[in-house]
Order: sequence, then C-alpha cells, then structure tokens
Amino acid sequence: MKNNKLLRLKGKRERLVSIINGFDSLVVAFSGGVDSAFLLAIAYKILKKNVVAISATSPIHPSRETEYAKKFTQDLGIRHILFKSREINHSGFMANKKDRCYICKKLLFEDILKIASDMGIKYISHGANLDDLDDFRPGLKAAKEMGIVAPLIDAGLSKDDIRLLSKDMNLSIWDKPAMACFATRIPYGTPLTQKALSMIELAENTIIDLGFKTCRVRCHGEVARIEVSINDIEKFLNEPNRKTIINKFKKIGFSHIALDMEGYVRGSLNRH
Repeated sequence: MKNNKLLRLKGKRERLVSIINGFDSLVVAFSGGVDSAFLLAIAYKILKKNVVAISATSPIHPSRETEYAKKFTQDLGIRHILFKSREINHSGFMANKKDRCYICKKLLFEDILKIASDMGIKYISHGANLDDLDDFRPGLKAAKEMGIVAPLIDAGLSKDDIRLLSKDMNLSIWDKPAMACFATRIPYGTPLTQKALSMIELAENTIIDLGFKTCRVRCHGEVARIEVSINDIEKFLNEPNRKTIINKFKKIGFSHIALDMEGYVRGSLNRH
C-alpha cells in the first residue's frame, strides 16, 4: 500500500520539479522545518547555485530551529543567508491580535524581497503545503499579496506527502516534529513580551532535553499549559520527569504547571 502511494506521489514530485524548472533562480524562505527543507532540497537539485536559502532570526523563533537550518544548508552546500527580522519592534505584532501572523509575514517578506532584489533574484518561495489551507493562516494572505510563490501547494502536496517523499530521498528532516513560532503559544489578545517568549523557549527546551520530540508550552500568564503527544503522557508523568519539569519551570518563572490531557493539538489556540 505504501509503495503504491509513493508511486503516486512521485507524480506530484515530478509536477514540483516542473514548477521549479520554470524559475531561473529562486530564494526559499527557509524556517528549518520539514516543508521548506524539502522544497529547498528539491530546488537545489534542479537549480544548484541559483537557489538561495534565507532564514530570519528572532526571539519568536526557536534557536534550535536556526541551528538546524544552518546545519541542513551546510551539509548540502547551499548558500544560506540569516537576517534579524523586525516583528518584535512592531506594536501591531506585539499587540497579538488576530492579524499577528499577517503583520509578521508582511514584514518578513518585505525584508526577503529586498535581499533577493539586491542579489538579482526575482522569485521568492515559501514552504506552505495543502494542509495549511485548512488552518487559520493569515500569513498565507500576506504571501499571496506580495507575490511569494508556494510550489508545494501548486504541486498538490500535503504534509504527509512531503514526509514520505523526504524519507524516500533520505532527508534527515522527514520525521522532524512540526514547529511554529513562540507567539503561537500565547492566546490572542494577550500582548507579547520578550520575557514571555524567552520563558517559553526555556520551558520547551527543558521538555525536549528530556527526550520528548513534540511539545508546546502554552503561556497563560504565569501558568504553563503543556501539550505533548498523547502517546507521551505516561512518560511525562514519570516521577523523575515530572519533578524535573516542575523544578525547572518554577525557576524559569511559571507559578503553575499544567499538563493538557488532550495532548498536543496543532493550532489549539486558534480554536478560541
């Protein structure tokens, strides 16, 4: 069954190859995640030195992801540009309203367009896939308005498709957990602060360092609501892990630590 699915997916991969062949050069907005890494790897196979990866660094992005993005591009020999994004200096973004993602992506792509223009590159792509169309993603609107192309969507590829094709290509990222910026851990309407963003990163690193692949620390003031995979809840409640998390979270600044018994739910704060 899996082999039959892979054969069908290779048709979509050929469609993606055809799309990328239409560009003489390409910038890939590279987060270090599965989707943009797969897009970057395919683009590099086709365009070679005419593809450039550009990544933003910011307190809203996990430093682990930045380091992973650097290693991925170094291993493949892809030119990689890092720049500091501007969203934390924008009052509209820090207000954390429903248009937060739109503002962020607008600023991000303005900067990437400027960098690409200076290099003489016309086309900028991002790693949005079909599944993103079913979630609340205001950033997709910003990307479309600014002429950012989405080859994975145009090729009809979902997240599961991308993982399977990445595994077939022996890409290290094929089973990498999904990741989103730290602003998504704070409910809409609660202003963002650099302190809260830092607390979230330290808290999630604590859980990851204990061997959990997927986690989210949703920040409700001084309350940390933790989401892990439903299959990891028993491991999470193991006494040594539980005590370590409580002690470290309190040192970070959380007064109450709660485990969400529903487990990790993608975009859970979008439901409210």
